[in-house]
Amino acid sequence: MENVLKVQNIEKYYGSRSSLTKAIDDLSFEVEKGEFVAIMGASGSGKTTLLNCISTIDKVTSGHIYVDGIDITKLKGNDLNKFRREELGFIFQNFNLLDTLTAYENIALALSIQNVSPALIDAKIKKVANDLDIKDVLHKYPYQMSGGQIQRVASARAIVTLPKLVLADEPTGALDSKAAKMLLEKFNYLDEQGATILMVTHDAFTASYARRVIFIKDGKIFKEIHKGTDTRKEFFDKIIDVVTLLGGDLNDAL
Repeated sequence: MENVLKVQNIEKYYGSRSSLTKAIDDLSFEVEKGEFVAIMGASGSGKTTLLNCISTIDKVTSGHIYVDGIDITKLKGNDLNKFRREELGFIFQNFNLLDTLTAYENIALALSIQNVSPALIDAKIKKVANDLDIKDVLHKYPYQMSGGQIQRVASARAIVTLPKLVLADEPTGALDSKAAKMLLEKFNYLDEQGATILMVTHDAFTASYARRVIFIKDGKIFKEIHKGTDTRKEFFDKIIDVVTLLGGDLNDAL
């Protein structure tokens, strides 16, 4: 299989020489094209720092991160902006939709930045709206939609450009259980369509929808488990078993 993401021996330090904190400690893993991978870990484990480095929000201290064969740790200026614009999709917990634009316009913005023609923008939006079941809200503003609808619009905006990698940061954190379940089922659908998703979550239920879960502790990979032929319930139970091994407050991961 083709690797979309390759994280190679990365380290990340914060602070000064007199007071250094190692947030990521010689961490390596790969994500194949079409995979849906969840990253779990307690607060302070390094999972958010890892996502920030992959998204180029933050820079690694050492090591390399490759997306579709490109070493993104070496990108600068216009090349970095082009990479963010064309190769990555972002789904945030707080949605980050523009309140003054309709759902259609929010999704279209991602395409117009890439100078896609209006006719093609319309066709792409209609397809992704059908895939994520948001056709009925395309002409509504964010304040007119439910939390679940807003998050699905945000997901549509993230994937409509067909990015190499979709990064999701606690995507169900602000949703009720019904809306969260619907969104995660749509993630599974996107995964089946070939989208590659890397999701950071503290929630075992959310992680159980992924095909693989990587557990981070003290900036290192603690354990990695695959869903394989397990049912989602069986996979959820395995996730809970690892969370228990990690120690700390179990409620941090539920």
